[in-house]
Amino acid sequence: MSNEETPEPTPAQSPHRDSAAKPAPGPQPEPTPGAEPQASAPTGRQRLLAGLWPPRVTRAQLIVAVLLFGLGLGLAIQVRSTSDTGALRGARQEDLVRILDELDDRTQRLEDEKARLEAQRTELENSSDQAEEARRQTLEKERQLGILAGTVAAQGPGITLTIDDGAGAVESDMLLDAIQELRAAGAEAIQVNGVRVVADSYFSGDAGDIEVDGRKIKAPYRFKVIGKPQDLEPALNIPGGVVQTLEKEQATATVTRSKKIVVDALRPAERPDYARSSSQ
Repeated sequence: MSNEETPEPTPAQSPHRDSAAKPAPGPQPEPTPGAEPQASAPTGRQRLLAGLWPPRVTRAQLIVAVLLFGLGLGLAIQVRSTSDTGALRGARQEDLVRILDELDDRTQRLEDEKARLEAQRTELENSSDQAEEARRQTLEKERQLGILAGTVAAQGPGITLTIDDGAGAVESDMLLDAIQELRAAGAEAIQVNGVRVVADSYFSGDAGDIEVDGRKIKAPYRFKVIGKPQDLEPALNIPGGVVQTLEKEQATATVTRSKKIVVDALRPAERPDYARSSSQ
């Protein structure tokens, strides 16, 4: 027998033992004083706010904003103009015809005025003595204004309206209505019983005691009117007009056309108290 001692067998290791040793149970070590805590990662809202503010405007974004503003302004103007013309869509056919007629008349008057001014300009340009031509036109304009103001006598075609008031029932407002109808028909110069009727003339008094601009007139009342006879006479004879109204008051109205009517009653030229020419 050998005297060598046989070594004691070692315990067998378990094949399922963990490769990492588990921490020993017990209290964990406290952090070292003075050590700074690690910063936490920013949230999604914070990243969104950081991307939106402060705003960063590029040149391309500014150009697009200006173009969009211009487009919006153009659309607003288009809508405004469309709404302005929408009022005519609901108008009646008679009203539309009347509006067109008025526009045509206004256009024709403007065209006539344009032609007259161009003719005057041509005369001034072609005249050998432009100063004399300008003086002549000024005098002609003065005569025209004098006719309207009643400071210059006038003659031309027209009518004579004679009103016989045997019953003494013609009132001053009836004579004023006759003046208004004549003016609306295109009368250019009017006188009644030797009194020149102008823009500021007035009729006052009762039947049989009528005054024109403070001057008393008596029947028969004789109107001398310069204008186009074909327009003046029908204006007085329309149904329900001046002639029929006077006949209801037992008065007789007679209208006579003439190729030459002389209106020679004059009014003194008065200087206005306050109004002055804007060229002064």
